[in-house]
Amino acid sequence: MSERSGKGSWLAAALAATLCLAMPTPTRAADATDFDRAWEQKDRAIVIDAYEYNPIDWRALTSDKRIVGFINKASDGVSPPYACDGTETEQRLCKALWKRHAVARELFHTRRAMAKALGLKWGAYHLGRPGNPIEQANHFIDFAEPEPDDLLAIDIEDNLPDQFMSLADAEEFARHVFRRLGRYPVLYTNGSTAKHIADKRRTYPLLSRLPLWYARYKPQIDMHFPKGNWESYALWQFASRSNCGPRRCPYRVPGAPLDIDVNVAPMTAAALADAWPFASLVPERADVFATDTVPVPAARAAALDGTFSVPFVPLDRPLTPAFLAAMLREAGDRQARATEQPALKTASLRIGPAAVDPGLMRGIGEVAQGLGRGLAGAAGSAGRMLDRFWPKVPDADAADEAPRKEYSQALVGGVPTTP
Repeated sequence: MSERSGKGSWLAAALAATLCLAMPTPTRAADATDFDRAWEQKDRAIVIDAYEYNPIDWRALTSDKRIVGFINKASDGVSPPYACDGTETEQRLCKALWKRHAVARELFHTRRAMAKALGLKWGAYHLGRPGNPIEQANHFIDFAEPEPDDLLAIDIEDNLPDQFMSLADAEEFARHVFRRLGRYPVLYTNGSTAKHIADKRRTYPLLSRLPLWYARYKPQIDMHFPKGNWESYALWQFASRSNCGPRRCPYRVPGAPLDIDVNVAPMTAAALADAWPFASLVPERADVFATDTVPVPAARAAALDGTFSVPFVPLDRPLTPAFLAAMLREAGDRQARATEQPALKTASLRIGPAAVDPGLMRGIGEVAQGLGRGLAGAAGSAGRMLDRFWPKVPDADAADEAPRKEYSQALVGGVPTTP
């Protein structure tokens, strides 16, 4: 290669490298899913949430047609006192708190009127604080004055009862909202608190079934679901001031500051409009102690052959705690009835060259009856314990507590059946 041609090749390579640097880096939007950079899917609806110190340019914000909802902070803890007393300093502080409360409430209702006039879905959230959950729920409802199509949410920032509402109190908060309005709020919380609730969903039977507004500022959350009763999320808060800055931000909202919270829904704008305001409980996932099939016993010779394939027979329903409790109670009743049969005959039996003593037979019969009563008691106790530790959700869908008798008898007897 000549010197001239070498220089030409070098220049061509440098020009190509420069062009590559100037070109935008291709995105992986085509690979995005509802659990991996869901906001990069252009058909997924966006929802904004804000508090009173976030300035909003409504005309600019609504220029983004993917934004279909706006959730605003309503109340925080309990209402400040209207009448102030104490020292002069205490009275000034009390009056300042009430003035801030009144201004925040006025701004809230002004924003609601503006958002709805622009065709946005509206929502309100309450920041839960330690204290009386009934009083807080009443304060939230009185502050927000929710209309039937307004989303309601309880904000549990973290599982820190000394700073935020405890999870037990949040259960009562949600229950009281239902008592007053006939519908449930959405639960807003972070990943660790959501996992805690999901892992202890028998402790929090109502909280674990509220629609989940999930706060997680990472691009992937596929490893976090399913989580207890939550197969997915209602909203995923993926951007806030923690991961949005002047140079880099997952999603920039026109007409809003960088610290605005941005959420994505795992659905289109039309589907979100139908699902809003997420006022119902999510379905309860059944605890299953076994699969929906069981193996059929095989002869030893066939199993040792080496070519035997174990057949599986389907069950007509999985072994849930409620079903297992009923099944054990049924087994206990059957065993108790069996021990009430007439005593064994005491006639001498001859087995081989020796005769069996009638007294020995009576002893064996009494031992067998005692074992039977013990099994009946154990089965009944197991059923009662399952009933105790798997409570039902008030006002939720009732589970079938009475399985069909023929199925439970067949299963307890070791012979799975299909009706």
